[in-house]
Amino acid sequence: MTDENRPDGPDHEVDRGEMDLQDRSSLRRVAGLSTELEDISEVEYRQLRLERVVLVGVWTDGTVEDAENSLTELKALAETAGSEVLDALIQRRQKPDPATYIGSGKVEELREAVRATGADTVICDGELAPSQLRNLEDKVKVKVVDRVALILDIFAQHAKSAEGKAQVELAQLQYQTQRLRGWGGNLSRQAGGQAAGGEGIGGRGPGETKLETDRRRIQAKMAKLRRELKDLRGTRETKKAERRRNKIPSVAIAGYTNAGKSSLLNRLTGAGVLVEDALFATLDPTTRRAETSDGRVYTLSDTVGFVRHLPHQLVEAFRSTLEEVADADLILHVVDGSHPDPEGQIAAVREVFAQIDAAPVPEIIVINKADAADPLVLKALLAREPHAVVVSARTGEGIDELMGALEADLPVPEVLVDAVVPYSRGDLVNQLHLHGEIETLEHVADGTHVVARAHPELAAELAEFATHRG
Repeated sequence: MTDENRPDGPDHEVDRGEMDLQDRSSLRRVAGLSTELEDISEVEYRQLRLERVVLVGVWTDGTVEDAENSLTELKALAETAGSEVLDALIQRRQKPDPATYIGSGKVEELREAVRATGADTVICDGELAPSQLRNLEDKVKVKVVDRVALILDIFAQHAKSAEGKAQVELAQLQYQTQRLRGWGGNLSRQAGGQAAGGEGIGGRGPGETKLETDRRRIQAKMAKLRRELKDLRGTRETKKAERRRNKIPSVAIAGYTNAGKSSLLNRLTGAGVLVEDALFATLDPTTRRAETSDGRVYTLSDTVGFVRHLPHQLVEAFRSTLEEVADADLILHVVDGSHPDPEGQIAAVREVFAQIDAAPVPEIIVINKADAADPLVLKALLAREPHAVVVSARTGEGIDELMGALEADLPVPEVLVDAVVPYSRGDLVNQLHLHGEIETLEHVADGTHVVARAHPELAAELAEFATHRG
């Protein structure tokens, strides 16, 4: 494409979002691949082949509705990963079975469901220990994947930036380093007798040697990724430092996955960000410059969505990205008003806020999808969350009210300035327009008489022009 024909500006961003959406839609698993259990030794992390799946969950507390909502979310996660969900089973237990996650009777039922549906993968709604995964695979004879591996797989599909890809790969390697198996899982891992000292016939078993080799390779790759992430983080820190130096307030759009954060960013700024009815459509943070109605500049950032029990590997791996939320001056916490359990979504997101030290940041609850929500649910949410606004990013309903709340909550520059700025220093007046809050402005013979609030650095620059009227 020539320079003359290359699209640019906001329209280009919209086109790029549409292309991302087309790419995403074409990313589907190929049916018919071999799904026999294989040794996990030559791979740096266990790759998933999710095609035709059966879901299984253990319900330990809460209501039946809570358990069903959790399994519904697991279904949405599986479909986002490109799978076809064939069946779902749930078991009521005080706690998951330590050997196979579900009880022996349920294992038989699961094996029958797998055989009857022709499924090639079982997805469990929880984080399973390596022994639970192995035992369950041995009994049902197909691949078994837990919720953590599923979310990691989705993140691997959707990451676009170099930083996002490195963060996902690091999380996958951290997860898989605990789950490596020897050939068939049954070779010697610890030699005894003379061999314990590394001497005599046998030496160390081939299974252990292979596992250690794999672990070393994984550790080396993780160290390399951490170095890359440190460099990439430095680049982003430079950009953030520039914003801080100019005292530009930042607003982070955060919330549950698929709550409509990207749609809201597009509605507020025309950013042209990829919008899709799928979980984790956004992984790489998008930051856009915006202005209040009175001319104050601020930044608006879209962030990765959260889910219940977000794997700790991801919270750690994405900590640098999630710092966009913790470092913000204000959080727009977006909630899907049409979801069966919006209160549960709010609680899950606030749990992550606490993990990343974002709990003290001021927050506006943005109840989205008002056009599809039950009015009684919206009324109940507003009663529980007094500092909330109901909007529809799709129709534009409530956006003006949200902007009013946002502008009211943005930090106000703290130093009062009363100065006559010479016309030759119009740049300072412009800085006040951009980064301050002007109360009155009048053109007089000696310059521009302005009464405003400014951050300390700008106030210091204006001090020499201050009026000294008694």
